[in-house]
Amino acid sequence: MVVMTTSLWGPLHVVLFNTIIFLLAVAHLKAVCSDPGVVPLPQSRVDFSDIHSGSQSLLQREDWTVCTRCETYRPPRAHHCRICKRCIRRMDHHCPWINNCVGEQNQKYFIQFLVYVGALSAYAIVLVVTSWMVECPDCSNEVTIKQSRILHCVILVLESGLFGMFVSAILVDQLQAIFSDETAVEQLQKQGPYRPHKSRLALLSEVCGRVHPMMWLLPCGGVSRGRDEPLLSHYDV
Repeated sequence: MVVMTTSLWGPLHVVLFNTIIFLLAVAHLKAVCSDPGVVPLPQSRVDFSDIHSGSQSLLQREDWTVCTRCETYRPPRAHHCRICKRCIRRMDHHCPWINNCVGEQNQKYFIQFLVYVGALSAYAIVLVVTSWMVECPDCSNEVTIKQSRILHCVILVLESGLFGMFVSAILVDQLQAIFSDETAVEQLQKQGPYRPHKSRLALLSEVCGRVHPMMWLLPCGGVSRGRDEPLLSHYDV
């Protein structure tokens, strides 16, 4: 502890720790406020008579489906969220942590949020362990102060460990879903991988954006798509 207070290590850890907190807060805010990929409702009532008459060329060619709740056509891999009451493109699940769906447009921020929480938990545990391994001759020897310090460290380690393990499990699940190209909803419906021939880098780029991989950890920008580009890109890298 004396090393932390009498050298540049203290201010350095303060800056690093609070930088991670700032990135975590921005990623969480963007995951909460961003549009997950809501399928727009039609301006007028859609006529589904072509379905009953057997003319389903659009649905068969593009794998579009019909949502009876939204009463509209929806693109491939879009699913209806009973909480949001809307269809979400490439919907994975509705997350209570962000009070929003995790979908095509905000999955990047949700993954960043998980990464930052995991990194912050590991960082906190490392700082606590380091503070106990390094001798602190200037620290008070009063019993009450020692007890409060021990209690604080135990609570911090337990909290960091539990949060770290929890978000790590969710992060692994998210990455498996991306690499298998199969969302949680599709896994429950047993629809199988959407495009098994896709490379992992290509699948990650669809979620995090087609920028340099070093930029994937920054909660800025989004998954940009051109106006004439389909809702779900078939871009290969």
